[in-house]
Amino acid sequence: MRVVLLSTYDLGRQPFGLASPAAWLKRAGFDVTCVDLSREKLSAGVVADEQFAAFYLPMHTATRLAIPVVQRLRAANPSITIAAYGLYAPLNDALLRENGVSIVLGPECEQDMVNAASARSTGTWAPQAPLAPLARLAFIPPDRTGLPALDRYASLQMPDGSRKVVGATDATRGCKHRCRHCPIVPVYDGQFRVVPVDVVMADVRAQVTQGATHMTFGDPDFFNGPTHARKLIEALHAEFPGLTYDAIIKVEHLLQQRELLPLLASTGCLFVTSAVESVDDEVLAKLEKGHTRADFFAAAALCRAAGLTLVPTFVAFTPWTTIDSYRDLLEVVEELDLVANVAPVQWGIRLLVTWQSRLLELPDIQALVGPFDRTTLTFPWRHPDPRVDELQVQAMTIAGARINGSRPEAFAAIRSLAKSPDREITRSLNPRTSIPYMNEPWYC
Repeated sequence: MRVVLLSTYDLGRQPFGLASPAAWLKRAGFDVTCVDLSREKLSAGVVADEQFAAFYLPMHTATRLAIPVVQRLRAANPSITIAAYGLYAPLNDALLRENGVSIVLGPECEQDMVNAASARSTGTWAPQAPLAPLARLAFIPPDRTGLPALDRYASLQMPDGSRKVVGATDATRGCKHRCRHCPIVPVYDGQFRVVPVDVVMADVRAQVTQGATHMTFGDPDFFNGPTHARKLIEALHAEFPGLTYDAIIKVEHLLQQRELLPLLASTGCLFVTSAVESVDDEVLAKLEKGHTRADFFAAAALCRAAGLTLVPTFVAFTPWTTIDSYRDLLEVVEELDLVANVAPVQWGIRLLVTWQSRLLELPDIQALVGPFDRTTLTFPWRHPDPRVDELQVQAMTIAGARINGSRPEAFAAIRSLAKSPDREITRSLNPRTSIPYMNEPWYC
């Protein structure tokens, strides 16, 4: 039996979430076809002829894009078995089943996927089988055969105008933290899984063979296992001394593991992305981020001292954001000389309240949100101050128009919109390419 694995969106990267289950299924003897709908079309033959299809849903956007494709598959081929897997599959279990999905698996799905495909091939699968708990898998290297070439995905723009072909892999899965707004928490609930160094290196090796000159580690937090991270980057640099990389690391881990920051810089880490989210201590406490405003200042200083580029991300608009606190965010980023490090889209990001989100534990969120919206897959909310919602829309409009334009110019436009004090940006008037950046910055 042939199994078709489909991805609708994965941050402009060649999907690890197709390559990993593909390896497991092929090892079990299945004929596997991988289709990345962000880069290729779904052929009529796949729609009409297949018995088993599975959609990879790692994030909110991917899930929204997948639902109409699921409906199309179900309408064209009523006998097909459709599965959904990944972080957002269990979060949207009921909605997915209403739209034609009969098997819902979580992010640690590889063995369950093999079991489901085997049961489908023998006619023994029970469509309403309960979701298995998070498994502890013996990981194997992903199989990226048949996926679009790496040079068809987002590339890394370098300060000198050149571009790097980007590969992506995971060194860990899940997260040991429970940030209140994070979609990982309802599924992993503070658990994480370490992928062995030899498995990660095999995946890196395969992508270098495809032409990758830069690797993105997609872990929710690269320093969840700092000893593992150290072993991995030392092995990576020893085998591929010219290969660069980037990773995501929490502010608190940048502080706790400060001795590792020079090692990152010396082994080719071009930048570290950190979900700062806010510079308002009250908001950070509500989100249970585990860091403070002062911690962000300290982390920025540590990264600068280590020669490591810090790329902060924000949830700029929350129910607790005020016009003054938004202006304060802009002023802090300018004060820290990070204007060129922030993608324009970050100035318009709005807090998403998704199904099963821990945000719903908060009484003020409960009082604010409306009924679950099956189109946006969120609990919609309006800010008590309409001016804040209007500012968010206008900021996102500017960000969309300047998605790959000058970051300081976008910042200046948004600062003017927020009517912040009209000071000249004296330290951040660098060109757009003053730091490395991915040329597909939209995500969530």
